[in-house]
Amino acid sequence: MDIGTTLDLEQAKAIGPLPTGHPVVRTGKIGVLLANLGTPDGTDYKSMWRYLREFLSDPRVIELNKAIWYPILYGAVLTTRPQKSGKNYEKIWNRERDESPLRTITRGQAERLSEALKADTRLVVEWGMRYGSPSMKSGVESLIAQGCDRIVMFPLYPQFSATTTATANDQFYRALMKIRHMPTVRSVPPYYDEPVYIEALARSIERHLATLDFEPEVILASYHGIPKAYFERGDPYHCHCQKTTRLLRERLGFDDRKLMTTFQSRFGAQEWLQPYTDKTVERLAKEGVKQIAIVNPGFSADCIETLEEIDGEVREIFMHAGGERFFHIPCLNDSDEGMMVIEALVRNELSGWV
Repeated sequence: MDIGTTLDLEQAKAIGPLPTGHPVVRTGKIGVLLANLGTPDGTDYKSMWRYLREFLSDPRVIELNKAIWYPILYGAVLTTRPQKSGKNYEKIWNRERDESPLRTITRGQAERLSEALKADTRLVVEWGMRYGSPSMKSGVESLIAQGCDRIVMFPLYPQFSATTTATANDQFYRALMKIRHMPTVRSVPPYYDEPVYIEALARSIERHLATLDFEPEVILASYHGIPKAYFERGDPYHCHCQKTTRLLRERLGFDDRKLMTTFQSRFGAQEWLQPYTDKTVERLAKEGVKQIAIVNPGFSADCIETLEEIDGEVREIFMHAGGERFFHIPCLNDSDEGMMVIEALVRNELSGWV
């Protein structure tokens, strides 16, 4: 029997008597699906190869023609990158749970959201990843099996990009395409300028800076980059990032020299959004800046790009170039500030359903 055809007797009674042998359908629940980018299942070669193949095969992520890209992907990239990426993941791996921090944190966000919404017994919370496991498909199947005939999907990316938000929605709808009794769905829109998000970021920054025994001369708001060509073709991501930083400056009372926008995690030879985070910290150190902090407003949860790249590689670049004090401000994660954002946006999208 297909998912969604196992049934709820009270719903059946509400619509009147059913023909003999008619399956009972479980309905009446409302699902919330938190979706993040993804994670490998392990740091070994096979796990990394499987994850990177899925990620880098996505035409939203790599827009090159497959005839050009696939020989490169299955040649140089998947021959060497799994070992390198695996070693980087090993530096941050949650050994207690044997999983990546992103999986640990996303699970925590789902658990805390479920607790916050538990007063309404109709609401069910699940989580899934665009790449890797648990998959978006497994999250959708779980919600439908529990009787959800309406689902709010929350792509946990504050700023919209086709490489993140759009592909998460693509995968969500792929999961729905094979379901005969398809639920009604909504997707939480980008929240880069939502007051609750800006306030949460500001409070988190203030709270963490208050724990330091130094005052950063410069704070970088470092966002994951995208190729410049994607922006020129209409991706709004760059504009969303710039607005987030501007609103954050206004809330914190900083100028554009105190809080700067930079972009990280470039891949390949083409030009990406600038200024680059690694080049910027090197320049600042050489210009005499000794103390900096970096926050990642484009990430809802700490992951390889924040924990290993920023708090590892970028820290090393800054210190090697002459810097003295470096602090990475954690992402909102499943902190009180982070959950304030997630709960507020979910409740807003549930309006009219709850």
